[in-house]
Amino acid sequence: MRCVLQLLVLLLSLCVEPGGAQAQAQKATEARTWTNSEGRTMQARLVRREAENLTFLLQNGQHATLTISQLSAVDQHFVRINFPTTVAAKWPDVVEVSNRALDVKAVEEDLAKRSYIYRSEFFQFTAQDKLAVSVMKEIARTFESAHALVSALPWSIDPSPPADLGFYQAKFYLNRRNYILDGGPENSGGVYFTGDRIFRIPFDSLGLEMRGKTWFKNDSYRNDTLVHEITHQMMHDFLPFLPMWIIEGSAEYTEMIPYNAGKFLAGAHQRGIKEYVRDFQENRGISFSDATNLAANMTVTHDQWNERSRVSSGGQARLYHASAILVYYFCHLDGDGTGTRFIDYMKSIGKARDAWAAFFKNPAVKRNADGNFSYPSTLPLPEQPRDETYGFSQLSILLNGRTPEQLEEDIREAYRKIGIR
Repeated sequence: MRCVLQLLVLLLSLCVEPGGAQAQAQKATEARTWTNSEGRTMQARLVRREAENLTFLLQNGQHATLTISQLSAVDQHFVRINFPTTVAAKWPDVVEVSNRALDVKAVEEDLAKRSYIYRSEFFQFTAQDKLAVSVMKEIARTFESAHALVSALPWSIDPSPPADLGFYQAKFYLNRRNYILDGGPENSGGVYFTGDRIFRIPFDSLGLEMRGKTWFKNDSYRNDTLVHEITHQMMHDFLPFLPMWIIEGSAEYTEMIPYNAGKFLAGAHQRGIKEYVRDFQENRGISFSDATNLAANMTVTHDQWNERSRVSSGGQARLYHASAILVYYFCHLDGDGTGTRFIDYMKSIGKARDAWAAFFKNPAVKRNADGNFSYPSTLPLPEQPRDETYGFSQLSILLNGRTPEQLEEDIREAYRKIGIR
């Protein structure tokens, strides 16, 4: 672990790009000369204050933290006047949905087309066979609860259904053959396609069983895969910008949150990560100690991820395992344990999402069904690239000046403190 002195020396050796911080006066957010308690000076821009901790953005894009007490008396006064303290983001404890969300209605039944459409508050479900509304209510509970969970997490997602579709879309297939014929991967229990924004899943992956001539839901069925894929659906607008480890690690995170009787026990996340690590050890032969070079996993590209997954299922499992360990660490173990850096990182991604959303709302921009788009050459694109390179460029927020070796040490030490080795 690095000491405060090392961090201070690093800060004093670098300068910072000028710019503004939200909700602060212009003069307060510009790069300025800061003096520490020992009389040493630096050029820096203060971008965040949380209680007594100050975050500076460095010229190379990295973020670093000092406490107010390390500054001179004059600069301490400047901070307290111009940067009122912010309240740490609130992580949810218990997440459940309202009865309104579970008011499921059958809106179409077409035996000839084998199309049965049901709606809950945010979702439209198209099934290949008729399902009792009581059964659909239990299925909808998982979907709506996952939506509520992602909404409650301080990740800046703020999920809402696609405006052109009105509802999140899900298709349920009578059997795996139909699922695969409509594009479902053979080795999957369910899949979300970003192209048409539809979540596809066969009946058996929903825990549906035919008893006589009626479909029933198996109450003992685990909904892990379901929650994982719904999380991708909720994060649709973030996906273009994110590295694969965050895309899959965030879905593994929601999947590991204990779920009981329609409630996500989000406050029991530590129990969730311990069970997750134990499950990988017992059922897949992958232990926590096998997750090495974690910082290197943070820069794995989409193509590299797909290649490693293609080569072996074990390689894919290791990628998911490492991603979950990373996301949980940054959410609950990094720094003061409040997930500040991960929250800031996701806010940065959220700004890119918002910039592109505004761009696509321009009537001059034409989007095709396949996701491609055209626009006048005179219309500037948003400054953030709409691909994973932007997500990679923001990783300095998470690294906070740490080398890969230092990050690895921090991660292992943090997990040791909660009994995971």
